[in-house]
Amino acid sequence: MSKNKNRKEFKEVIEDFFYSDTVPATATKFLLMFLAMGGLVFVGALLPGLFSATKQFKSDRRYTKKEMRNAVYNLKKRKLIKVIRDNDGKITVELTNQGKKRIKEFVFETLTIKKPRKWDKKWRVLIFDIPIKPAIYNKAREALRLKIKELGFHQLQKSVWIYPYECDDEVLLLAEIYQVSRFIEILTVEKLLHEDQIRKSFKL
Repeated sequence: MSKNKNRKEFKEVIEDFFYSDTVPATATKFLLMFLAMGGLVFVGALLPGLFSATKQFKSDRRYTKKEMRNAVYNLKKRKLIKVIRDNDGKITVELTNQGKKRIKEFVFETLTIKKPRKWDKKWRVLIFDIPIKPAIYNKAREALRLKIKELGFHQLQKSVWIYPYECDDEVLLLAEIYQVSRFIEILTVEKLLHEDQIRKSFKL
């Protein structure tokens, strides 16, 4: 996956967060996700600047000054953001590396696959062979396995999973988060030997 596409997919997931009524959001999480869209630069006091910037999202999510003040405090305390003030009164608010890591974790946790109204009668076969060592790969393999199971994939063999709908972008985004894209392959096939049984498992 190219870096540009990776940024696009992250942006789409983050936008879904803002406009979805199903994803619970505290002021802290809202501000963190807002900053994931890009750092803020403005002149003046910190809180009024944040309030003004976040008004671009026309949703039901509104937070008080106290909630936003606490959100900034929490994010700074956890070292997820940094606030830089220069001598000209300009304030820059941006994510730290730890903050970017938390965004990836949140995207991983909330990512879903949108099902089309009509099945195209094609199967997506996900194959991955992620090494056990080093430990980071072992962690990635287990996280990926749990996530695709949560998304509704059906396991054919130990590291072979199947899904009836387009899912390349979502799976590759998950793999990109853990940097294991090179260990993954996705095939699109039109016929399976035991298709009738698999169709029943997906209620198709």
